[in-house]
Amino acid sequence: MFSKPYLRSTNAGVGLNSLGCQEDNEGSWSIGVFYGDSPFSLKPIEAMNEWRDEVAAWPVANPVVTCASLSVAGIPSNFVADPFIYVQGDTLFLFYETKNSITSQGDIGVAKSNDKGATWQQLGIALDEDWHLSYPYVFNYLGQIYMMPESSQKGELCLYRALNFPLQWTLEKVLAKRPLVDSFIINHAGEYWLFGSDNSGFGTKKNGQLEIWYSSSPLGPWKPHKKNPIYNVDKSVGARNGGRPFSYDGNLYRVGQDCGETYGRRVRIFKVEVLTRVDYKEVEVPLGFEESNKGPNAWNGARYHHLDVQQLSSGRWIAVMDGDRVPSGDPVHRFILGSASFAAVTAVVVVLGVLHGIVKCIVPLNWRAHFPWKRNNALLGWERSKLFSSKVRRFCSRLNSRVPLSVRGKAKPGTRAGKLVLAVIFAVGAASMCTGVKYFYGGNGAEEPYPLNGSYSQFTLLTMTYDARLWNLKMYVRHYSRCSSVKEIIVVWNRGTPPRSGDLDSAVPVRIRVEDKNSLNNRFKKDPLIKTRAVLELDDDIMMACDDIERGFSIWRQHPDRIVGFYPRLARGSPLKYRG
Repeated sequence: MFSKPYLRSTNAGVGLNSLGCQEDNEGSWSIGVFYGDSPFSLKPIEAMNEWRDEVAAWPVANPVVTCASLSVAGIPSNFVADPFIYVQGDTLFLFYETKNSITSQGDIGVAKSNDKGATWQQLGIALDEDWHLSYPYVFNYLGQIYMMPESSQKGELCLYRALNFPLQWTLEKVLAKRPLVDSFIINHAGEYWLFGSDNSGFGTKKNGQLEIWYSSSPLGPWKPHKKNPIYNVDKSVGARNGGRPFSYDGNLYRVGQDCGETYGRRVRIFKVEVLTRVDYKEVEVPLGFEESNKGPNAWNGARYHHLDVQQLSSGRWIAVMDGDRVPSGDPVHRFILGSASFAAVTAVVVVLGVLHGIVKCIVPLNWRAHFPWKRNNALLGWERSKLFSSKVRRFCSRLNSRVPLSVRGKAKPGTRAGKLVLAVIFAVGAASMCTGVKYFYGGNGAEEPYPLNGSYSQFTLLTMTYDARLWNLKMYVRHYSRCSSVKEIIVVWNRGTPPRSGDLDSAVPVRIRVEDKNSLNNRFKKDPLIKTRAVLELDDDIMMACDDIERGFSIWRQHPDRIVGFYPRLARGSPLKYRG
């Protein structure tokens, strides 16, 4: 009942429970594709209406690569992150970190796309070492393809060269004997520059440190910048690199991570104004990326910490970005809060028992220090006056003798005051118990979409109403607009003055279609403005969980030539009673 939706998906005939997509304290990162006319006008793939008949995904939606994509392909994975693109003609190669769900170690995976990133074929693991790998920065130099992944766990920055691209690599050189994090190399103003963070130094602020080195070749040797460390500041300012730098309109831009609220909260873009051997200056500029309002139901609703944006030969820009639904450490956070709630329940039970004289605070006499040697009177006196057990025993004695006597008259179950005290304590205990169960078994609160053959899509939600039910429509729009796969909501307005767009709290666009004639059949009129193949027609007085909607959408995608119906209303009891 509490398992994640993608764990219940077995559309490839492989059970993901045994391979991957397990709850992980580092997160549930996945990868999405974006397009734009510039790197500052990026839109998600679903906004570009990429259609694929063979996967019944109209349009293709982010994320395009997830742990399920790998696990279904037989590669155990808990999450995928740190994506980098390498372009070869019309083929895109995607390199990324994948956390092996069996070894709990980061490896470098690779996938291929021949349709500009709409669908990806998993090729396998490109690099697997005895230590953790991530951030696979791939670049070309003198006709050779190199990869410089993060290997800070080994304490070195290693450069690999492709022997048989993209799956066979050999260690070319150790560039630095330092545990550099999230490093990249760029060619700028006739020199090569290495940017990276070393969080191992004394006084270094983690995720707030950045250093630069320069050389005449990406193979080194490297000399430190005069101003190192460039940054050693608060982790929210974007000092740690967050992807590949890019050039646009003659300017160089660096991508940094904002780790202020949680690790990898967002990426920030910085325009490099000065980069010389003796000076470095940059200024932050807007990314132009609009965050989703769907919260944990959005694949990147909680955080996104890596961006690689490149210009294709067509002049169009393509980007890959990773994202997560929940903050870092969410399982541990929920475990701590759940444990605290159950501890509160225990405390409430004890207090209730003490107040009514049912429970007494007793410390056993044998709970005292044991010494192998013979006790004397002085030692026994020291034990009685100093030992923690003696103090606790005295406290419990006072509690047993004073507290029940002082409150028992007010806490008698037969009195009104006693019943009130009992009811309040019971309510607190019940609330704490429910809170504990929620944190332990309720998950992170995200209602996720169901993949089909590793792909996601979106649908249009259509409802019909009139002015007397505006209050109902407001609840309807607020709830369903935050479901993962809802792209747009169409309101067929049959009668009265239609609402203004500002009257509705929606996370997706809402289009009000005003009808001339009041008819129940208006909902079935042809609508050429609908941008999705799938349309869910749902009455405005039905409130279903997003997960139920997503499950039905997954079934429809398996049979897109049919109508898939819901009927969540029930009739129960004797005599039968109709209810929602």
